[in-house]
Amino acid sequence: MEHLPVMFAEALQQLAIKKDGIYLDCTFGRGGHSQGILSLLGPNGQLVAFDRDLEAVNSSYAKALLEDNRFKIVHGCFSQLESVIENSQLLEKIDGILIDLGVSSPQLDNPERGFSFLREGPLDMRMDGTSGISAEQWLTTVDEKVLVSVLFEYGEEKFARRIAKAIIERRLVSPLTTTTQLAKLVEDVVPMREKNKHPATRTFQAIRIEINKELDELKNVLEQSARVLKPSGRLVVISFHSLEDRIVKRFIRNESGAKFNPGKLPIREVDIAKGILKKVGKALKADVQEVKQNTRSRSAVMRVAEKV
Repeated sequence: MEHLPVMFAEALQQLAIKKDGIYLDCTFGRGGHSQGILSLLGPNGQLVAFDRDLEAVNSSYAKALLEDNRFKIVHGCFSQLESVIENSQLLEKIDGILIDLGVSSPQLDNPERGFSFLREGPLDMRMDGTSGISAEQWLTTVDEKVLVSVLFEYGEEKFARRIAKAIIERRLVSPLTTTTQLAKLVEDVVPMREKNKHPATRTFQAIRIEINKELDELKNVLEQSARVLKPSGRLVVISFHSLEDRIVKRFIRNESGAKFNPGKLPIREVDIAKGILKKVGKALKADVQEVKQNTRSRSAVMRVAEKV
């Protein structure tokens, strides 16, 4: 496969792959990480991949790897991870879990998916095109206050009120149906430009996160990952914006070390609940060479934890 995902070598290194281990690739995409993991596994190793995008599950990349009997792929969201692993009788047998967050290149490259504000396409943005409502449908009915909140919280957009007002006014005349219509509307109402960033970047990010419930899914998969890992199993997460990274960082911190309720002091050491994870090293970023070759890697942050 020609495509190499962001921080490919670092991900494989941090997973500390054992030849006979069992691993999960929670975001298959084009299968770059999956192929790398399989290349390091022995004949008794196993890899289970997940992707909520049916196109990824049915892609030529997945079909090629399915010829390897050590590999299987599941069409589903993060929130299904624990039930799939439990049904496969692999609970607490998992040696490593990799989660590479964000939109995959095939989704961005296909205008019909509606993720890119640079290409004309339907205003969809669903990672799973077989379920849920599209961005167009959501924008047709969403309350203005809710829209402001989504743009501000998920897009960290300081012009959230201005953009939301323009969207509501526009839909009274005619609905927004294409990516370029929305991008142009935002471009027209945002008074300031960020260097090297399209004015609609934050708006598209916010709406995409809301449509796909991405942050809720992330919180779910982190909690489930900690439960399905075996002792010494590794959790490796690559995030691409501060909202995701904040959730990952907080989760690892909260699951590390001793836990107790200071309101119930004094407390015996035996009664203190122990954390189930420990942080492994510092947050990692893509090196200079990778950033030169792939600008998307510039914002990538990798965090690693190990089950105790």
